Amino acid sequence: MEKHIQGKVWTFGNDIDTDVIIPGKYLRTTDMQVFADHAMEGIDPDFSKKVQKGDIIVAGDNFGCGSSREQAPLALKYAGVSCVIAKYFARIFFRNAINVGLLIIEADIDAQEGDTVDVDLEKGIICVNGDANKTYPAGKIPDFLLEILEDGGLVEHRKKNQAEQ
Repeated sequence: MEKHIQGKVWTFGNDIDTDVIIPGKYLRTTDMQVFADHAMEGIDPDFSKKVQKGDIIVAGDNFGCGSSREQAPLALKYAGVSCVIAKYFARIFFRNAINVGLLIIEADIDAQEGDTVDVDLEKGIICVNGDANKTYPAGKIPDFLLEILEDGGLVEHRKKNQAEQ
């Protein structure tokens, strides 16, 4: 995982639940392309056609609320989203995102759709459109969670640890 991430912003508001992120009717499959093709369909039916690899979602409070489906962060990851920045994440979504290798950052930033966001994980800063006046603190992600993210998720992390032993 990169320590510096840059991407175009997609904005969403508060209380974005997992049924909006990946509607329940698509949960009968394990095909990641199906998840990617329907990511955010419940709020923006064309999102999966517009999002590009490396793009970043910026949202408000309570992102990922609702059911505990791990398909929600998988849908975003396989749609190409590199990072989700929100004021607050539902705790089960937070952990599911880490477990599947999707970077999430709790921060309150002022960014508009189409802006460019730079995330520097080492410095713990988020900058909007390269503007020094629009720089925000990004909470430090604990090292053990960074290791899981760097390995591509919890399953790959465990495989790596077992191979090392």
